Amino acid sequence: MNSTERSSEPKPFHTVLVANRGEIARRVIRTLRRLGIRSVVVYSDADASAPHVREADDAVRIGPAPASESYLDIDAVIAAARATGAQGIHPGYGFLSESVGLAEACAESGIVFIGPSTEALQIMGDKARAREHVVRSGVPVVPGFDARGLSDAEIAEEAGAVGFPLLVKPSAGGGGKGMEVVTGASSLASALASARRVAAAAFGDDALILERLIRRPRHIEVQVFGDSHGTVIALGERECTLQRRHQKVMEEAPSAGIPDATRQRLLDAAVLAAQSVSYVGAGTVEFLIDADAPDEVFFIEMNTRLQVEHPVTEEVTGLDLVELQLRVAAGLTLTPAPRLRGHAIEARIYAESPERGFLPSTGRVLLFEPPTGVRVDAAIETGSDVTGHYDPMIAKVIAVADDRPTALRQLDDALSRTVVLGVETNIAFLRRLCGDLRVVEGDLDTGLIDTLLPFAAEPASERMLAAARWHVLHEGTQTGRILSPVELAGRAGGTWSELTDPDARALAFVDDDDVVHDAAPSRVAPGIRAATDADGGVWVSADGRSLRLRPLDRRQRMLRRLAARDIAAAATEPEARAPMPGSVVAVHVADGAEVRAGDALVSIEAMKMEHLVVAPHDGAVHVLVATGDQVRRDQPVARVTTNPAHGATEESR
Repeated sequence: MNSTERSSEPKPFHTVLVANRGEIARRVIRTLRRLGIRSVVVYSDADASAPHVREADDAVRIGPAPASESYLDIDAVIAAARATGAQGIHPGYGFLSESVGLAEACAESGIVFIGPSTEALQIMGDKARAREHVVRSGVPVVPGFDARGLSDAEIAEEAGAVGFPLLVKPSAGGGGKGMEVVTGASSLASALASARRVAAAAFGDDALILERLIRRPRHIEVQVFGDSHGTVIALGERECTLQRRHQKVMEEAPSAGIPDATRQRLLDAAVLAAQSVSYVGAGTVEFLIDADAPDEVFFIEMNTRLQVEHPVTEEVTGLDLVELQLRVAAGLTLTPAPRLRGHAIEARIYAESPERGFLPSTGRVLLFEPPTGVRVDAAIETGSDVTGHYDPMIAKVIAVADDRPTALRQLDDALSRTVVLGVETNIAFLRRLCGDLRVVEGDLDTGLIDTLLPFAAEPASERMLAAARWHVLHEGTQTGRILSPVELAGRAGGTWSELTDPDARALAFVDDDDVVHDAAPSRVAPGIRAATDADGGVWVSADGRSLRLRPLDRRQRMLRRLAARDIAAAATEPEARAPMPGSVVAVHVADGAEVRAGDALVSIEAMKMEHLVVAPHDGAVHVLVATGDQVRRDQPVARVTTNPAHGATEESR
């Protein structure tokens, strides 16, 4: 599929609208530009200055920040395509990428939906229906059942027959959203309620399916492509086993050492599943195998779109999968699958804090420096705003080499050179994964990441403190200084081996965990970046790690010591606080109710992740928020008092 071999071919389209945002929109735009196809993007108010808007040939505003009022608005997307003369719509992944409604609207408007047929979307887009369909075609599946139309009592009965542990998951949608693991009958009801709530919010459909949970599963998927002439090919498999909360973190192609016979079964079953719906376009057939007995494969679902992890397949096949999508959508014929070369590994960089239980992080990106020598697909750039409206993935780093060990080392090196200041990221955790012995040896299962938790951040290093100190003394920390990235040696005008701090004053900093660090005069080290945010906090980055430090003067240190003494003598803080900025999606207790320590109080959702706020101790609860409220990080959402008479006043709301 080398583009130079088809230079004489006509362009499949002259204008394509990309109905998505972030890195996938930028990724599609790159291919459209290379092919000489005019690109049009849509954007919400939150993305008015986003990179994908600037990079496209044309851009159309389609609504306010919430995805439900913009990127998920089919009428607005179709109107934008009509207004700009787009012949085709590329949906990317997520949002409307598996929407039957969009595919039907395209057909009615004479616009090509760059994806499969509506029939394939209807069958494979519903996990329960897909399961029943592929079984009839001879594809093996995990034991389980469709819970649609069943009462909770009937579900409990069926669940008992299948056996615990079980995996509860939405029938619609994907990406791990709404999935719940149920270890026994006592926790089934709460898992069903949570899964339905997330499914309804994310996909507009709260139907569920339940499947037997394989104890040490490996998640392996096959990239398939089909054309309108009846040809279906498999472009190898991808290992997607390294996951957290059913969300992929690292992916690789080919998989990490499965038997050749199992690999062939995977490829054959994937082609069979795609052929069963006369599949056209890019699709991914996902399977589970048991890490301890990898001779069987079990179909779990088919994603009728391009996947986030498609770059690893591109790197080992030499194909541009977006170009391939455009070609088959235009009616062109597929050629045989190429031979795979080398090994590729991808790491997803999320705006989240592993140290705080992977809670999402929002803010302005003060500095983004991607590593050189590897492929980087990024949604952000310096100055981008990361909001709570969309998925927290901000970039992907992809390393490719002749063999797996070399690719893994190159990925770790690339991550060590990745700089993100202004929002917290999971880069340090990704490096931990790269160095984990089981990952290095390929001994993988989907529970591996859980064995590395909780993840404790390393304390601020001397070189990071030295950089923060130098930055404060030479750059200042005035409020409102949004962007001040500094490569310290370059600004100082000296060499690293010679540079010493001319100011002998010691400074102190406090990090976001409320730990105080002393920064004495010392030499600063190379490779560190620093920036000041709008609140005067100093962000520093080294070896892929970044942290935020707030300078403290002598008076502030004294006040902190006094406050710490008072807190130590006081009772447990009565407030239950929001761990992240987001929206209240459920209130689990009535105002004034008696609760026990650890009882569920409020559920907060941000970046498609739901977090439970629990009671800090026994007592009477006074609820401070309502469903639908937007909350800030650390905002009190409830107050639990040991004496009801001492509940919060109206002013504390």
